[in-house]
Amino acid sequence: MTWHATVLTLFPDMFPGPLGHSLAGRALQEGIWQLDALNIRDFAPGKHRNVDDTPFGGGAGMVMRPDVIDAALQAVSDGRPLLYMTPRGRRLVQVDTVRLAAGDGVIMLCGRYEGVDQRVIEARGAEELSIGDYVLSGGELAAMVALDACVRLLPGVMGAADSAAEESFANGLLEYPHYTKPAEWNGLPVPAILLSGNHGAIATWRHQESETITRERRPDLWAEHLARKTVI
Repeated sequence: MTWHATVLTLFPDMFPGPLGHSLAGRALQEGIWQLDALNIRDFAPGKHRNVDDTPFGGGAGMVMRPDVIDAALQAVSDGRPLLYMTPRGRRLVQVDTVRLAAGDGVIMLCGRYEGVDQRVIEARGAEELSIGDYVLSGGELAAMVALDACVRLLPGVMGAADSAAEESFANGLLEYPHYTKPAEWNGLPVPAILLSGNHGAIATWRHQESETITRERRPDLWAEHLARKTVI
């Protein structure tokens, strides 16, 4: 079955954008996944197709109307998870992408202005996710990031079957450093262990490097890693 992504946005021409290139683009051409980008404004009533209005309680900016968003969602809802990308959402992590890639696809709601009326988010059971502690102009770029993270995990997208298993976050650690030819560059040699041919020793070195990098760069991940080891 083809993995199906539907994006609801005010700027459908932004898609597929980067998703039309590299691994995701090739997989899209091969039919491994399908992408539909629908214009939310098409579901707005009236001559002017207004999708937003002023916020109750006052304040700057505009808010996307719940009736318009609900009409758009009604047209595409089919049991796939609904994701709303927002800075206040729970942080998107690798286990999320693994879970979503294992399903039939996703529906992505891209907000603009000050965001979407909270009533329709809650009524539709949308999962609020964030790609980082910063604010974008809209949800489209965040949706692309989330989709790319999912699509690359679909069967047949990545060439090496074990690539995903060794990447950052796959085992709770950041990935070890990589080296390639030439063996010496600008007076800097490749670590000798990688030239030894001893695959067991290389695996041990890589794991140790992953632990060191995680401990130094992401103490939060390192603490979670230690907690898991304690439980085991």
